[in-house]
Amino acid sequence: MLVAKSKTVKTLTASIVALSAMAFSVSSWASERVRLSIATESGDVSSPNGQAVKRIADLVSEKSDGRISINVFYQGQLGGPQELFDQLVRGNVDLFLGWPQTSYDMRLGVLTLPYLTLSWEEALEAYSKDGWVSEVINPILSGMGLAYLGPFPEGFGGVATAKKYATNYDDARGIKVRSAPIFPLPQTVQAMGFQAVPIDWSEVYTSIQTGVVDGDSSNVIYWDYTYFNDLLDYFVHTKHNFSFYTFLMNEDSWNALSESDRAIVADAVETVVNEQFKNARSEDEKWIQKAQEDGMQYIVPTDEEMSAWVERVRSDVWERAERAIGKDIMDVVRANAEQVQ
Repeated sequence: MLVAKSKTVKTLTASIVALSAMAFSVSSWASERVRLSIATESGDVSSPNGQAVKRIADLVSEKSDGRISINVFYQGQLGGPQELFDQLVRGNVDLFLGWPQTSYDMRLGVLTLPYLTLSWEEALEAYSKDGWVSEVINPILSGMGLAYLGPFPEGFGGVATAKKYATNYDDARGIKVRSAPIFPLPQTVQAMGFQAVPIDWSEVYTSIQTGVVDGDSSNVIYWDYTYFNDLLDYFVHTKHNFSFYTFLMNEDSWNALSESDRAIVADAVETVVNEQFKNARSEDEKWIQKAQEDGMQYIVPTDEEMSAWVERVRSDVWERAERAIGKDIMDVVRANAEQVQ
């Protein structure tokens, strides 16, 4: 009887220890801290891009009760756009807001294809998370080991210059403008008549200041006004590209998260994306007004000038793009792209 009681006590004790260990394990798993990094290729902490990545970090911290922390890096802190994208692909950076570099896959050039959309309504529909542009790029990014979490639209780009400007092909000839070194942006401004000079963002100010280029291209007015207002006189709203960034995450980093943690990160990005889609147009119009108030001349080409540019540039660059990114993608583009009225 004493032996039986001893065995019972030992069994109960073992069960309690096992249950305690399980409880500790569950508690330990639930409270495990996760550290991630997020970087934006353009913009300091006060810029829309900087505020967006900071807000994501804050939302994730809040929703996880501080268990998930995201270290934020702003423009230039981890290198230029290509270096930063390299770090994302390698997994040294977990999350990223910027333009995917075509050096890894030329098919990503569809993101910066000129005159893909011609109106805000068409652009926001095409570039939305479920839009046709997103459907095209999603499998490409996945093949590179990247998870596409959502778009970050800014608006239609233009050409900002000093001393002289152009609203047509002939007047553009001889004007040198900086272009981001991403296919097919240099080819686009070249087809518009300008002389395209591929330069990284960090070198643009000095390049304009020293006369290497006469201005900048393909950015919304916010960037040219905020960073180069003392150097530039004109902003011609050519609308040759719809400027939008992408929220990407290294797939290994994504898969390393628990299902619940992935939901926290995805929800935070979706919140910021939804806010940007709601506010992007009014934000762009605000900076157009602000730039004019501070002396920058804002110029909109006539309908005839715009139509001529659209036809010339689409004919030239889309043909090149088909050779670079493939007929299948360009067939999708032609089936969905907004037509000139």
